[in-house]
Amino acid sequence: MIFGQDLTTILLRIPVLLIVITVHEFAHARMAYHYGDATAEKQGRMNLNPINHLDPIGSLMILLVGFGWAKPVPINPINFNQYRSGLRWVSFAGPMSNLILGFFAMLLFVFMLNAGLVAFGGYFYNFMQQLIMINVYLAIFNLFPIPPLDGSKILMSFLSDANVELYNQIERYAPLILLALIFTGVFRMILFPVANAVFVFYNLIIGLILGL
Repeated sequence: MIFGQDLTTILLRIPVLLIVITVHEFAHARMAYHYGDATAEKQGRMNLNPINHLDPIGSLMILLVGFGWAKPVPINPINFNQYRSGLRWVSFAGPMSNLILGFFAMLLFVFMLNAGLVAFGGYFYNFMQQLIMINVYLAIFNLFPIPPLDGSKILMSFLSDANVELYNQIERYAPLILLALIFTGVFRMILFPVANAVFVFYNLIIGLILGL
């Protein structure tokens, strides 16, 4: 056991990590390109190569506790053809991509379970569970309004210039705040109830789609 996780779970999270991180960062880069900023493309980040997107500490957090972060895609908001809208949607694109991927993974999983195509408790069963959960956890985690998480940029897109300057002053302390909230369990107290609400919503929509 490592940090309360068995070795099999951690090993299954490696391919999950590669998928969710890659999709998340590619979505940021592609949305930035849509809004006129080609910075990520020029630096080789607008692709599906997971090696380009992994952050060592953030990746380790995902493996050990199920949520974390990737290496931020470089963007230059000055290049956006619509600054506030661009900042908002480029920041939201990553979490949105994980919520969408998590939904379709769960849709496939439920379909396969009902069709008897998945063995309960097998490796594929556990892999799909991890894929669904980590997509949702990563999305919600990144929506917290603490730099450098995506939620901080989304919040900034709604603030006045004066308030943005004030908000930027906490950025130097953000890594310490982030780690403190993670290791004191505050993030979990918020993340898990919100994630459960997302799973309930997924189940409702999937039930309507599959007629369950």
